Amino acid sequence: MLSYVTEDTLEAKTREWIERIRPWRQHDPALRAEASALLVVDMQRFFLDPDSATFACGGPPILPTVSRLVEGFRAAGRPVLFTRHVHHPAGLDSGIMGWWWKGKCLEGSPESEIHPLLAPLPDEKVVLKHRYSAFYDTDLGTVLRCLGIEDLVIAGVMTNLCCESTARDAYFRDLRVFVPADGTGTVTEEMHVASLLNLAFGFASVTTAGAILSRLEGPAGSRRTRDR
Repeated sequence: MLSYVTEDTLEAKTREWIERIRPWRQHDPALRAEASALLVVDMQRFFLDPDSATFACGGPPILPTVSRLVEGFRAAGRPVLFTRHVHHPAGLDSGIMGWWWKGKCLEGSPESEIHPLLAPLPDEKVVLKHRYSAFYDTDLGTVLRCLGIEDLVIAGVMTNLCCESTARDAYFRDLRVFVPADGTGTVTEEMHVASLLNLAFGFASVTTAGAILSRLEGPAGSRRTRDR
């Protein structure tokens, strides 16, 4: 499958996507570094391997961008959290997901692991989820409340499924949501742009990784880095 975007075209494509959704953007707030966290959604081999039944071709091109976000949040002393979408080998938790999709990411399999470029640190939270939203039947909401998070940056795959579902649920919990257009990916450009449009209109600030990182490198971010 040919990807709708590559590492080389990502920057130009992102400018195009942002411009396309601009008339429908409701808000464009600045990230508050001191109240922020990064959530990396499902950047697993299962979705990033071209031979996988559930390959998201828009995933590999965003790997360097997501890696920059991870390193930026770590350097600023802000929380980085990850999700892994997994199912029990016997299908005990599959439900309608097992009927809807042919492929199933099995818990404990090599394919279920997060891409090594983004490997979580020992003290970073990894949420195991069985549905699109990272909030559904998980402790993510509790963890974010305990961390005092008010601004949540969501990156990863797929833009129109797990990222958008998680962003909607975060909005319902009164979190300000930020989605980098160049830090999320899916299987077609139409799906990607449609999801960004939905998010910008009703649930999130659709922005860029660069804009997010620039906020972390401001006074609040620098202070956090010194305090580590």
